[in-house]
Amino acid sequence: MIQVKRFSHATFETPDVERQIDYFTQVVGLAVAGRENGKAYLATKLGDLAVQLEKGSESRCTRLALQTDPHADFADIRKGLEAEGVRCDTRKDAAPGVPRVVTFQDPKGTAIDVFAEQAPIGKNQPVAGIGPLKLGHLAFCVDDPKAFAEFYIRVLGFRLSDWIQDWFVFLRCGPDHHTVNFVRGKRTMMHHVAFELKDWAQIQSAMDFLGSKNIQLSWGPGRHGPGHNIYTYHRNPDDQIVELFTELDKMLDESLGYFDPRPWHRDRPQVPKVWDKVRDIWGTPPTPDYIRQRE
Repeated sequence: MIQVKRFSHATFETPDVERQIDYFTQVVGLAVAGRENGKAYLATKLGDLAVQLEKGSESRCTRLALQTDPHADFADIRKGLEAEGVRCDTRKDAAPGVPRVVTFQDPKGTAIDVFAEQAPIGKNQPVAGIGPLKLGHLAFCVDDPKAFAEFYIRVLGFRLSDWIQDWFVFLRCGPDHHTVNFVRGKRTMMHHVAFELKDWAQIQSAMDFLGSKNIQLSWGPGRHGPGHNIYTYHRNPDDQIVELFTELDKMLDESLGYFDPRPWHRDRPQVPKVWDKVRDIWGTPPTPDYIRQRE
């Protein structure tokens, strides 16, 4: 097993790269940090690579990039993967600021890049739109969430944060409550991608901004139960669900096994568990537009 510590960026194929660049820069608020060989690299205003766009015949997430300890030895990373029966390769200059990665595929065919070193690709960049702090997490629809959770825990060192019954699992690789999620669905596909905002005030400002662009919400605002984050969801031009969130739970000490206390927690201490009927603290039920992602 290897131990990843941070979700760096995600790669999306799209039939219309320019349209998605316009969305991610003018709406989400990322900055174009580079373009080469038909690829576009988009970073947050703090200079962290968040999204890579490539031309494709359909809209889909094709790759996740995860960072491990900066002092990790690449030979050890390869040995850890091969010990779990995972075939992997080494690539150089896979993305700006990332000199070398070990890459392999998860059971559904999504490429996983694991790297040790990453340099910012520009700081304090002027951005339009909303301007998130970081890429927070990404969720996939799969046929068997338990099997995928076991793979990510066994191979990459993810930890279990919560379940909703037996159909939605939340996994973390750092202190954030969830980094990668798996939800049971009829098709294998990305469920949603999520960007973290500073606070509730920025969420409110973002909703006004989306309204000015005539971008309707698919769900929210509200406060989830698992993770307890304030959330909103909308769809991008490729018909993918994008979440904007803030106030996500953090597990600051793994040995203690509880999430940092918050006024809205109903359990003391708040620990990883299986949620049943009560899943949101407040907010309206999900709309049919949001639910169709699993159908």
